[in-house]
Amino acid sequence: MKKDILERYERTGDDEIIVDISARKIEDLYNNFDKKSHFMKKDLNQDLVAYLIESVREIDGERFVIRFNFEIPTQEEFFQRVQNSVNRFFLYMQEHEHAKMKEMLRKSTIFFGIGAVLAGVSIFMNQSDWMEKSIAFAVVAEGLSVAAWVSLWEALATFLIRWMPYKKKILLYKNIANAKIIFNVES
Repeated sequence: MKKDILERYERTGDDEIIVDISARKIEDLYNNFDKKSHFMKKDLNQDLVAYLIESVREIDGERFVIRFNFEIPTQEEFFQRVQNSVNRFFLYMQEHEHAKMKEMLRKSTIFFGIGAVLAGVSIFMNQSDWMEKSIAFAVVAEGLSVAAWVSLWEALATFLIRWMPYKKKILLYKNIANAKIIFNVES
């Protein structure tokens, strides 16, 4: 299946996959929300961002270059700015995902701490003489045991499973940010 997908892409002489992006003019690569701002100060067009992300996900780990094709001739000085825009945008996305991953790991640590404290209190209560004297005390002790295990499970699940999608996105954004970009202007 992957081989079929990769065959859809053109390749460079160095056997790198070419992710082609065609636009009428360079301004089409940017959002149009701020009509007064020069196009180089705008964010990348979200359709372009989505296309790049999906294409790089699709080729999964293969070496690639991004080729921008423009119908209208463009000044070469703008090419470096486009490269900087793509680089900065995906570095920002990488930092954003990294911050989300750090927050998730922070929450995991908090859940682990709460779970450990609850487990300690539960063990102490379960070894107490009050366990046989009071049903309410026994119910609270068992409830704390359940709460401790739920909290510890949440911490463990987050640490072992939920961080992986963040890590994949960070790597994906890093690959796009560091991609070689080439330009083709139709004459």
